[in-house]
This record gives sequence, structure tokens and C-alpha cells, in this order.
Amino acid sequence: MSTALRICPLCEATCGLTLTLDGDRVTGARGDRDDVFSQGFICPKGASFGEVDADPDRLAGPLVRKDGTLQEATWEEAFDTVAARIRPLIEEHGPDAVAVVLGNPNVHTMAGALYPPLLIGALRTRNLFTASTLDQMPKHVSSGLLFGDPFAIPVPDLDRTDHLLMLGANPLESNGSLCTAPDFPGKLKALRRRGGTLTVVDPRRTRTARLADRHVAIRPGTDALFLAALVHTLFAEDLADPGPLAEHVLGVEDVREAVREFTPEAVADACDLDAATIRTVARELAAAPTAAVYGRMGSSTVAYGTLANWLVDVLNILTGNLDRPGGALFPLSATAPAPRPAGPGKGFTLGRWSSRVSGHPEAKGELPMAALAEEIQTGGEGRVRAVITLASNPVLSAPDGLRLDRALGSLDLMVAVDPYLNETTRHADVVLPPPPPSRSAHFDFSFNGLAVRNQVRFTPAAVPLEEARMDECEIHARLILAVSGMHGAPPSAVDDLAIDTTLAKAVAQEHSPVHGADPKAVAARLSGATGPLRRLDMMLRLGPYDLTLDDLLRAPHGIDLGPLEPRLPGPLKTRSGRVELLPAPIADDLPRLRAALGTAPGGLVLVGRRHLRSNNSWLHNAPSLNSGSNRCTLQVHPADADRLGLADGKPARIAAEGGALEVEVEVTDAVRSGVVSLPHGWGHDRPGTRLAVAAARPGVNVNQLLDGSRLDPLSGTAVLNGFPVELTPLP
Repeated sequence: MSTALRICPLCEATCGLTLTLDGDRVTGARGDRDDVFSQGFICPKGASFGEVDADPDRLAGPLVRKDGTLQEATWEEAFDTVAARIRPLIEEHGPDAVAVVLGNPNVHTMAGALYPPLLIGALRTRNLFTASTLDQMPKHVSSGLLFGDPFAIPVPDLDRTDHLLMLGANPLESNGSLCTAPDFPGKLKALRRRGGTLTVVDPRRTRTARLADRHVAIRPGTDALFLAALVHTLFAEDLADPGPLAEHVLGVEDVREAVREFTPEAVADACDLDAATIRTVARELAAAPTAAVYGRMGSSTVAYGTLANWLVDVLNILTGNLDRPGGALFPLSATAPAPRPAGPGKGFTLGRWSSRVSGHPEAKGELPMAALAEEIQTGGEGRVRAVITLASNPVLSAPDGLRLDRALGSLDLMVAVDPYLNETTRHADVVLPPPPPSRSAHFDFSFNGLAVRNQVRFTPAAVPLEEARMDECEIHARLILAVSGMHGAPPSAVDDLAIDTTLAKAVAQEHSPVHGADPKAVAARLSGATGPLRRLDMMLRLGPYDLTLDDLLRAPHGIDLGPLEPRLPGPLKTRSGRVELLPAPIADDLPRLRAALGTAPGGLVLVGRRHLRSNNSWLHNAPSLNSGSNRCTLQVHPADADRLGLADGKPARIAAEGGALEVEVEVTDAVRSGVVSLPHGWGHDRPGTRLAVAAARPGVNVNQLLDGSRLDPLSGTAVLNGFPVELTPLP
């Protein structure tokens, strides 16, 4: 028996684990008490690491479709097939004939962070679809418009704030999202213990809401109206005071005028809240010594998602809490480029191109995932004929999975990098499975840039890679070579090219640590036994902390880089060099929100929900995480159940514009009246998959209720919450 350290890749908390090993088998996982960030915290997902790692349904080698069926193949045969079939498609129909689809798991691996940009660059396709337009794109768009950088996302300073206003988030069951914080529940409890205030806005009385000082049971989909009324109240009662931020902000008076009509009384009916409650929340926020407003999935995947995310930061700014200890600050990752001098930047632009069929504008280089099916099924020049999916299962995660299911089956070619045959990858012509996580090195490129404390950690592979398997980074590199016409070149060529390109730019930048140096000499100093490790070492050396890979190897439990610190105006890349508080796209979208004023609630609307032992559709094949009572139930308030003739534990039919489902009813007052709740990520009932545990308890796919027509126009994000449904009992 032995032990090894591993950063958990199963959610955004990135907790440090200590794995127990019996040879090359993980037999247990516990929290690493010496981890500089998580300090021993672990949740049920992390505790199941060994079970997930050893899942017998994980593919052990490549699959290639022959005579209509997927069959085991060699790695050489798999990449030969990709190279032989994709190049003729591109040469005949152009690069946009290929679409790339990225799933959330990509940000949980080194390969998923390092190689997809190179793949997209090699293909030169504009057809990029990612999970961001199913969850977080509104935050990227609002940050891009406000700060000039879609990745400049301020996070709440959980350890020091006196007041946290949280919307559409349930971290006691899902940990953080766009806010990387091990033991988020413990941090909320610590806030309460030190006399701070927690206000939770949620239509469900979640575990997080039960912990709060104040639970505001809002009508789903009206977060932007509620937030606009808070902003209105700050102005109306002379509580708006950006303080030292004022010199960095443009447009405060423009915002005052923009929210003039959004009085608490005007939004009260639509939000189904008392106007006095709205004013109280605004006053408490303004009166707190320090405060932070934090909104996530529930305020993003709604009709006004970008406006809601914009208003979150408007509130942080108007209360003087942006870029302030105890407020919301910008993390500084160890692999972020060294900060450039403050000043005007290139800004952020939406709609540089549009989707072919419905004309949806791009956001951050991405098109709405909800548009993928029509781009495949609609004939004509530019039709998507081939799809490459990287750790993605859009048949379950995107609206109208039945249509996408049919569309994927009609492709000329589909390639999937995925460890499973799931509801999406069952359509692939080539499946390239990465190894289990214990056999991969780990570094969090994305989540360190969203962490509530600056730190850096790296863990090597816990056990050696089996001879028949291929490292995930090598899979990605060989895939890039196959699609770019360089099939057969060594995979190291991809990393060498990335290093050479990056260093050529870095030595020309005056603020770079290697300004004026010989790029070849800098490259020669890089350490790391593999291409991806050399790239990590390069990024650390080019970063803000003067670190190297060797520094991380000497600190197996990580390096603490200290609490978040004020950074403005450094992160700003707007054309003015200041926070642009009312960008034109936001102003142009506000009339749509004004049209919702005075509307009264009517009918049932649906919201999703999270669970502590789940993460989207990933973990339903782990027995310990998919045990116990049925979690895929439709929660209904007792008053609504009585009115509709529904009974606890009995079936009902739920319908919306995309279709109908039969589901078990759970009568509970944890959900407010007028609202029903069904979790997402389920629906494991299709043939041709290899997910034995998940298929035994398939549940239903909530996104099948949608036809993909409901989108937030600025971000292209699917409206997955707050849409109307009809509910009838079944015999």
C-alpha cells in the first residue's frame, strides 16, 4: 500500500486529495490536510475518486466504426481514420464544415485547457460550440462589456466579506461555480459566525437558503428585474457611492437614468416579492462594512441572463465593493500573463460573425449550443458535416436532445475524445478515450483564475500509464496533427510550435519577464519531461510570480500566494481604459427588460436543481454517487399538487414547447408555489451506450422540454430555467 497526492478533477472546488494505492489501483481517497487551499476538505464526489477512476465502463482503447458498428482498434488505425476522412471534407466543403464541441470536463484536465485552442486554430472553423452557452456565457459577456476582458471575472472575497448577496447559486450542494472555493459551505458558516449576513435569492429553499439570514423566494427568471430595483433604490435613497472606484468608472449617471423605471413597486408583481423586501435588501447591502453580490446558474440560464450578470457587478461597483477586500476581487493566477501596464485596450466585441441558419451572433468566438442541430440538418453551403466532440454530451445537456440525437446520426464524420460511450459519443465514427484521472498529471489553468485565494498546485500522475493507453495530452496533440495535414509528425511538434509562438510574442512585449531575450535560449531553459509540462513551465515563467515547474514539484501540497488584492485598473482592457458601466449592447437590451415590468405571475414555471453527489451527467455511472432514493423527481409545492390533483410518489406528465416527459412527483414545500423543479443531466435510456449503472436508473432529460428557441440574445445562452410548463397527473 502507498499514497499519492491528486487535485480532484470532479468539480470546480479543486480540493487536494490523498489517494490510497494498492499497486496501480486507487483504493481510497481522503482530503489532503496539508493542501494550501483545501486544507483537508472533501465532498462525496472527491471521496468517490477511486470508484470513478476504476469504472469498468471506461473505454480502455480506441473504437472505430466498421460496417456500421464501433469496434476496437489500434491507436494508429484510429488516427489514420481521422486523417483520411476529415481532410477531404475540409478541402471540398471548407473549414466551417467541421464543428468543434467542448464540454465542461475540458477545464478539469491539462489537455482540455492546453490543446482545444490549437485544434480550433488548425481547423480554422468558426463553428465552435461549448457548454458555456448552457451555463456561464452571460458572465463572460457582461465582464467583457464592463471590463474589456471576458475572463476578468471578479469573485466574492468569501473569507473577509461582511455581507454576501447570492442569487441562483446553491454551493452547499454544488460547491462554487465561477468561484473556486474548497469548503464553500464552511466559508458561509464562518461568515455567519463572525457576525456577517448571508442573503440568498432562490425560488427553492435549498440547503444554502436554509443557512441564510434572509431567504428571498423570487419568481424564477426575474433576477434582472430584482437587481435593477436594487440599483434603483441605491440611487433613489442616495446610497450609491463607488468611493475610490469612481476614478476608474464611466457611466454612473447613465445607469441612474437607465434604471429610473425599475422601482421596487414596478418589479414587485413580476418578481412576486414585496417592494419593502427589495428596499431592505438594497439598504442592507449598502450599509454593510464590506459586501459582495454573487450570481450563478439560476441567474444566468434565464431570459435576461446577461443583464442579470451585468447588474451583479453594477451593484458591486455602486456600493464601492468591487476590487476591495471583503468585496469582489479579480484573482491573479500563476499562469496568467504578467500584468501589462494599465491603459486602454482593444475592448470586447460581440457578433463578429453569426450562425449560418438562424443568424445567432457569436459571443467570445462561440455560437449557441442550441443551434448545433440546425447547423447539421439544414442543407446548403456551409452545412456542418463533421463534428469533433471533446468531453461533451450535448444530447443530454443541450435543448431538444432528440433532434440533436438525430442530427449527429446524419453526419459524414464524428470524432469524440471521451472515456465513455454515452448518449452523444455513441454516434461517433472514432472514439479516442483518455486514461483514468489517476494516470494523468493535473494543473488547474482555468480555476486558479477564479479562486477565492491566490495559490498554485500541481500533482503528477498518481500511477504510471498502462502501455495500451495513451496520455490525454498526446491524444489531443495527435488529433491536431491529423486534422491539420501533419498526420504522422511527432506529437511533440504541436507543443514545440505552441512554445515557439508564445515566446516569440513574449520577448517583444516590454512588460514581459523575458522581454528582449532570445526565444530559443528561453525555450532551452524550460524544464519538464513532456511537451505539456514544458508549456506549463513556460507559462509559470511568463507569469506574475516568478515561478517555475521545479518550484511546484518541490511543494507537493501547493504554494500559497496570498489573499486576493485590489488590482484595478490593471485588469481593464476597455477602449477607454476604465470600467464602462453602461455598454451599448446592454443599453440596447434594456427595453426588453422594461417590457417585463408590471407583468403578473401566471402558470407554472420550471427550474433545475443540483445535488451534492452529482455533476451534470458525468457521475451517474458511479454506484456510490447514484445510490439511495430517486433524485430525478419533479418537486411540486403542496398547494400546486392539491390544485392539480398530484400525489407524492405518483407519475405526472410535464410538457413545454419542446416535448413532454413522464416523471415521478415529489410534493415538498422546499419549492415555492408556482414553481416546479427537475434536475438536469439525466435521461440515460438510449441504446448503444455503455453506462450500466446510469442506464439502470436513467431518469428523464429535462432539456427535452425545450426546443432551443429560448435564448438570451446577448450571450446565446439557452434559457434552461424559468420557462412555462404544463403539468397533469397520470394514472
